[in-house]
Amino acid sequence: MNGPANAGPAPIPSPCTGICKIDSASGWCIGCGRTLDEIARWSATDAADRDAVMAQLAARMASRR
Repeated sequence: MNGPANAGPAPIPSPCTGICKIDSASGWCIGCGRTLDEIARWSATDAADRDAVMAQLAARMASRR
């Protein structure tokens, strides 16, 4: 059976904006606010870790301004 029940978990939405450059002062991507480690493990992270990172991104991006 190849229906939705066997499709597996939904992909984790990425906050990537396509502007990928790490700010040397903060260590955060200037496009999405994630660290290199967070970016590298994003596709393998679980929902709790993803939510924890997502909760920090708005504040990180605001502090860059």
